[in-house]
Amino acid sequence: MLDRFPRPRRPRRERGRVRSGLGHNGGEPVNAISHLAVTTLPGQVVADFTDDRWWITIIKALCIVVFLILSVIMALWVERRGLARMQTRPGPNVHGPFGLLQAIADAVKLLTKEDFWKAGVDKVTYLLAPLIAAFTAFMVYAVIPFGPNVHFGSISTPLQLADTDVAVLYILAITSVGVYGIILAGWSSNGSLPLLGSTRSAAQMISYELAMGLSLVTVFIMSGSMATSTIVAAQSPVWWGLALFPSFLIYLVAMTGEVNRLPFDLPECEGEIVAGHMTEYSSMKFAWFFLAEYINMFNVSGVATTMFLGGWRLPFGDQILGGMFHTGLWPILWFGIKVWIVMFCLIWVRGTLVRVRYDQFMKFGWKFLMPVAFAWFWIVAVMRVVTHYGLATTPQLWLGAAVVLLVILGIIWIWGARADHKIARAQEAREAELRKPFDAFAGGYPVPPLPGQVLPPSPRMGDAVGDELVTTAAKAEGDAK
Repeated sequence: MLDRFPRPRRPRRERGRVRSGLGHNGGEPVNAISHLAVTTLPGQVVADFTDDRWWITIIKALCIVVFLILSVIMALWVERRGLARMQTRPGPNVHGPFGLLQAIADAVKLLTKEDFWKAGVDKVTYLLAPLIAAFTAFMVYAVIPFGPNVHFGSISTPLQLADTDVAVLYILAITSVGVYGIILAGWSSNGSLPLLGSTRSAAQMISYELAMGLSLVTVFIMSGSMATSTIVAAQSPVWWGLALFPSFLIYLVAMTGEVNRLPFDLPECEGEIVAGHMTEYSSMKFAWFFLAEYINMFNVSGVATTMFLGGWRLPFGDQILGGMFHTGLWPILWFGIKVWIVMFCLIWVRGTLVRVRYDQFMKFGWKFLMPVAFAWFWIVAVMRVVTHYGLATTPQLWLGAAVVLLVILGIIWIWGARADHKIARAQEAREAELRKPFDAFAGGYPVPPLPGQVLPPSPRMGDAVGDELVTTAAKAEGDAK
């Protein structure tokens, strides 16, 4: 995590020019990536770590760990209080003022709770699974920039632990490794419900990480780099969340499925599989999974902030305020506010939407989200090529992109309407089949009718009705006499 690709050490004068995006030709941009972006060399890492010392790296790593742990404690309180207010109930209000110490009380409970080991488990894998899930969750923020360079005496260092030319690929690789913790937990627990939960999680990761990757590729195309610091620098003055709004929406849906949050928490669906891969875990082994889930929420929120919301940059701060709030520790504040806005959206969705069925979830990912993400990726790629070679003006490009996107959405709508019509016809045929007389003895032995099927009238019912009519007529005749 702490390793960085070696780069040749440049004189300070040249390093400053590369960071500011200026070449040796009197301040002209070097190979402009986009008319909306701060200009940098394609693939060139903006953050410069050549002045870093080993103790600076250790301090940065410790700060990231402390930031994530404190953020998880606050997220637990915010989620409980927020959901309580959405559902008109008090929420935590006993431990500390406004229930602020509820998360600490829960941590103490998990530390002191009995730690059992289920018989028949693979003990090594059973213990290794939560550790993999937790430690991979801590590694994502290693390449997330919190701000520009700050000065420690004569040392200038960026507010970022590390960065490479393939930093976003590193993030995707780490998240892919993290799912192994869930899979190993389900496999080693020696139970059907944990195994089912882990396989669901693996299927979700494959389905929604593809759409997420395609949404991020459009950012690479526009930024000209996969280095996170370069992507943040490219979002001045316009964020990619606005310029690439469909990609942003696709990422928001995919990240919700990636972290197994409502309405996509199928691996932990308590109504079907209790707690999924965590069913056979207790005490601190369960706490590791719990911690990893909330850290992953901050991970996807941090990636969304970095890739689509300008990272640590204040909106239009360079143009309106002259960059005065982009120095010192101010960028950490802007970054934290944006991360918490995305976090609150995740909490809001949990309190608003209900869980979908697993088949609906997978159908949505493969048959809708993936085609839309792929179509938008091609639109952005064509626009980038046309812009690079000056084949059309920017308004013409955006108009063409809007028309193509509307055509694609129209095709999807027509396809969906035809599918709904086909489903309705199949439902009508099924209801017509159910309305036919049902013979309970058709198979040689009696079977109960299905919902909607009606048994034929019993032969005895006619005799009983006839007897009742005769009795009623005789009684009426007696009364007349």
